[in-house]
Amino acid sequence: MNFSFTEDQIAIRDAARDFAENEIASTAVERDISGEFPYDIVKKIGELGFMGMMVDPKWGGSGLDTVSYALALEEVAKIDASVAVIMSVNNSLVCWGIEEFGTDEQKERFLRPLATGQKLGAYCLSEPGVGSDATQQATTAVRDGNDWILNGAKNWITNGTTSDYYIVYAQSDPTKGYKGITAFIVEKDMEGFEIGKKEDKLGIRSSDTCSLGFTNVRLTDGHRLGAEGIGFKIAMETLNGGRIGIAAQALGIAAGAYERAVKYSFERQAFGKPINQLQAIQFKLSDMCVKIEAARLLIMKAARAKDAHTSYIKEAAMAKLYASTIAFEVANEAIQVHGGYGYVREYLVERSLRDAKITQIYEGTSEIQHIVIARQLLKEYQLEA
Repeated sequence: MNFSFTEDQIAIRDAARDFAENEIASTAVERDISGEFPYDIVKKIGELGFMGMMVDPKWGGSGLDTVSYALALEEVAKIDASVAVIMSVNNSLVCWGIEEFGTDEQKERFLRPLATGQKLGAYCLSEPGVGSDATQQATTAVRDGNDWILNGAKNWITNGTTSDYYIVYAQSDPTKGYKGITAFIVEKDMEGFEIGKKEDKLGIRSSDTCSLGFTNVRLTDGHRLGAEGIGFKIAMETLNGGRIGIAAQALGIAAGAYERAVKYSFERQAFGKPINQLQAIQFKLSDMCVKIEAARLLIMKAARAKDAHTSYIKEAAMAKLYASTIAFEVANEAIQVHGGYGYVREYLVERSLRDAKITQIYEGTSEIQHIVIARQLLKEYQLEA
């Protein structure tokens, strides 16, 4: 399998790296402390074409492949995972779903401004009593003539306080279970739509997360995304691709921590020589390097499978599971390499550890990834038997 990159993919990666280093890095620590949303940075990312990277140019997107998207996300996450997840949600969880399942009218009305960075989107599946078991949606959508009346609540919504459009999943026919779930596009200024307080989080603090409430929100059929009853299918297919984005985010967190640890190992002296001359540190750095390269290969395999329009469910879950695992491990070891300095904000790696943890939780916990992988491999085995 060829994992070399094209000139265009390298150019996208380098552009993302330059932008992250020159436009994001200078305010990352301050925003982590204050929890301030990076409005200006997100606007500039949109101007670069990075908010709708895989969207067809006829709808305002950049028309790039998943590999380019993963490369760009990794570079952004090296510097600031908060910005990376804002970018990831808009691309993977919002733009993709509307382009794949929306009508041309919806693409013109909603997708174009999202892909060009003029508007921001959020994905609303989790509920106060519904986490990993997304089949049990308590939010309801009831027919009222030609309209729908939406009631319920969602939580852990990334971009929740700052978005303009929200893809909301609701139970429209309780008699059909998960086959009665329908997806809708909700606009921020709709009557009955309420945004809760922003959560005070351990990591990705510059990204906003909140709960949402819906009280008799009236929606037209023009706000329904896809056919009635296929909302769960939309949600799961969206998450399959989204896991590649989160894996790339986790990889970026790990790679950023690793690069800082290597640099510090040249600067720090112990026992009369740089600490990277000590075998204990060399072992840590080599293990970190191996884990990062393994994660990158899994991500590229999943991204190429998606670009080839072949099945990538297992590959995406494997990439997300492994990359999120090693992100936490590598960040932890990067702190250890820094010693006491790693425990303070000034040396940045403590933020890497805090940011890494959420990648094991959102868009499917590590436990859910194990289930997804197992189901797919057993299905493949049955087909071969």
